[in-house]
This record gives sequence, structure tokens and C-alpha cells, in this order.
Amino acid sequence: MWKIAILTSSDKGAAGQREDTSGHFLRESVGGLGTVVDHKILADDEEVLARQLQAWVDQGIDLILTTGGTGLGPRDNMPEATSRVMTREVVGMSEALRYESRKHTPMGMLSRNVCAQAQESLIINFPGSLKAVQELLPVVLPVLDHALSLIHGRTEHKN
Repeated sequence: MWKIAILTSSDKGAAGQREDTSGHFLRESVGGLGTVVDHKILADDEEVLARQLQAWVDQGIDLILTTGGTGLGPRDNMPEATSRVMTREVVGMSEALRYESRKHTPMGMLSRNVCAQAQESLIINFPGSLKAVQELLPVVLPVLDHALSLIHGRTEHKN
């Protein structure tokens, strides 16, 4: 079982002015993959977000799921925060999420989500919308266990 953390990027959520529905959905949906050991709601500040991501990477959290802050707004900083801590990008996963998002709305092409490896952690950026997270989580869920195994050096493939 993997250690999982969830980070919601939302000024209003951090101020208690908006419920974190997408973060709660992620928390409820990944239980079969591992244990959610932390779930934070932070303001859309790049430095604060990057510090939290790095702290989780340093703690050995296997999977970090983020929601919010992936658009074009002036306070959308999650991709930049993720890029600050990543060791390499997992481009195919980001492309798959945008491809699926585009099936549901033309606005999907505006997503700047980043999926990346940071040491032995996998970070996946989701949009902030509950509907979007519900549509996109099933795209990556089937490959997460394998991806995490590979990151941890378990590279033997089973036929």
C-alpha cells in the first residue's frame, strides 16, 4: 500500500470560504491504492505550494495528488510549484489528462497540469473542479500502482 497526500490549491478554500469537494473526492477515491496520510488546503501561493510538495517528497510520500491552480488565472500556480520540485516530467500522463478533458469541454485545452516524478514521489495535478476530477481520475487510476512500482525500482514486468 502506498502513502498518499492530497493538496488543494485554493485561496477561498484555505480561507474557509469554499468547500474542498475535489480534494475530498480524491481522498475517497484512492483508498484501494494506499493510505491518505495527509490532506491540506493551501492558498494559491507558488512558494507555499512548492514548500509543501517538497516536504512531502522529503517525507517519502509515494503519490501526491493536487487539485486546483492549473488554469490561466493570475493565481494559478500549481504547475510552477510542481516544476520546482520535480526531477522529471511524466508527459504522457499530462497529455492523457488533457486529451480526456478535451472530450468533455473545449476548455480542457487550457489546462496546464503537470504530472511529474520528484525523487520517489509521483505528483499529479488535477483541475480544481469536482466534475473535472471525477472525469479525469479514472484516466490515471489504472496505471498508478505500476508507475509507483517503477519509480521505486521494481522494474520486472509481468506478462
